[in-house]
Amino acid sequence: MPLSASLRFSALLLGALPAFAGAQRAAVVPDTLEQRIAACIACHAPKDSGGTSINGVYFPRIAGKPGGYLYNQLVNFRDGRRQYPMMTWMVTHLPDPYLREIADYFSNQHPAVPAPAAPTASAAVLARGEQLVRRGDAALKVPACIACHGEGLAGVAPGIPGLLNLPRDYVNAQFGAWRNKVRRAHAPDCMATIAERLGPGDVASLSAWLAAQPTPPGARPAARLGAPLPMPCGSAP
Repeated sequence: MPLSASLRFSALLLGALPAFAGAQRAAVVPDTLEQRIAACIACHAPKDSGGTSINGVYFPRIAGKPGGYLYNQLVNFRDGRRQYPMMTWMVTHLPDPYLREIADYFSNQHPAVPAPAAPTASAAVLARGEQLVRRGDAALKVPACIACHGEGLAGVAPGIPGLLNLPRDYVNAQFGAWRNKVRRAHAPDCMATIAERLGPGDVASLSAWLAAQPTPPGARPAARLGAPLPMPCGSAP
C-alpha cells in the first residue's frame, strides 16, 4: 500500500475508534436486578397484567405476592420440595440472600389485573366453591380459605399467598401436586393435608369460584391475620 494511502487508512481508523468505543459502552448491559432476573420476567412478566402462557404451559402471576411466600417457593424449588425442572435449574446455585432479593423485587411489583373470564361452571358448583372459600367444611375438617389467605383473599404478609387472579387449571394442578407429593412445604404441610381431605369435585368447585373472582384495584396482602391459623402450618408459623 502506498505511504499516502496507508496514512489515510490509519487516520480513518483512528477517527473511527472513538465511535467504536462509544458503541461498546452503549452495549454494556446495566448491572441491575431487573436485568439479572430477565429470565424470570420472561415467564412471570411482573409488569404485565397477569401470568403468561408459553407453549401451553401456564406461568402464574407472582407480582405482588408476599415476599416471604415467594422466598419460600424459591427455596422449595432449590431444595426439591417443589418439582419443575426449569425453576430448579435456575435457582440450584443461588444463595439465600439472592433468593430473598428476587422475592422482594417481585413482591413490590403491582401491575394492573385484568377482569376474569365469565365462569362456565354451574351455579351449584360455584356455590360449593364459595362455601369452601368462605366457611370451609367442618365435616371434612377443612377450614375456610379466608381463615389463612385473608378476608380479601389477597394473602397475608409475610408468607401466605393471595388466591386472586389464579386460573382454574393452575389451581387444579397445584392441588393435584399436593395430593401426589410433587409439591411439598415445611412440615406440617397444611395444604397437603387439606388437599387429601378434599374430593375432586370440591377442588373443581374451589378452582372455578376462585377463577371467577375479580381482583379489586389496590389489592394488597394483609399485614397480619385477624385470628390464629386454624391448623398448624410449617410454611407460615
